[in-house]
Amino acid sequence: MPRSMTGFARLEQQYDWGTLSCEVRTVNHRYLEPTIRMPESLRATEPKLRDQIRKKLSRGKVEANVHLRTEAADSSNLGLNLTLAKQLAKMSEQLSAELANAAPINPVEILRWPGVIQTAEVDAEVLQAATTELFNKTLDQLIANRDREGAELGQLIEQRLNAIAEHVVDVRKRVPEILAQFQEKLHAKLEALKIEVDEDRFHQEVVYVTQKSDVAEELDRLEAHLTEVRLALKQKGPIGRRLDFLMQELNREANTLSSKSMASDTTQTAVDLKVLIEQMREQIQNIE
Repeated sequence: MPRSMTGFARLEQQYDWGTLSCEVRTVNHRYLEPTIRMPESLRATEPKLRDQIRKKLSRGKVEANVHLRTEAADSSNLGLNLTLAKQLAKMSEQLSAELANAAPINPVEILRWPGVIQTAEVDAEVLQAATTELFNKTLDQLIANRDREGAELGQLIEQRLNAIAEHVVDVRKRVPEILAQFQEKLHAKLEALKIEVDEDRFHQEVVYVTQKSDVAEELDRLEAHLTEVRLALKQKGPIGRRLDFLMQELNREANTLSSKSMASDTTQTAVDLKVLIEQMREQIQNIE
């Protein structure tokens, strides 16, 4: 089944020690290109997260963001760096002594200094385990979203395949009629010019033109490529590159059909085929 390379997922989990959130977005790309942004306190988990991305995704530009917000559940989690507070108070007293009319020292201002009030640190192993688990769940949600969009893309491609198949059947039915019309027109032109033509020679020329304009092989290959596309859409795993190659082959046969055309409606059919193939190709660019 096709899987889209475009997707988004976000999960947030609250713990006793704070809130952890993961956000992953992907867009189409030729290869797998992951970028992870996270706090330094979680940096040790980055290799594991990259490994998870490589195991679950094959193509796409991946942007992942991990956010951590620690919270003090109660006063027991708070501590005071008394040494730093005393140093700040002493420096403030020295500064007040040097300045005239200096305001008295406000203890609250000292408490606002970074590092004076300390919170209990969360165990590093607990953080890493929680981050890995939540990131893994976020990737699963992302894949589910990409699968749903991929299924929609598959339906759009299937519609174009059916339209191409109808064109192929129509052209195959019309080939004998087109050849008969060509022979009649050639007869009419020769009669209008009042030119006597050897019948054997005339039939040889008709056979030559018929062979040169025979599109049966192109129609057969078009049908074969349509079958291959349908088989690829049912396969598991990455299929984008395979589908892109098949689009090139379909386009090649449509071009040949156009060059061999003996009637304007066949030429128009070839143009319609190229439009349908291009529409499929645009959708396939977003398939993993």
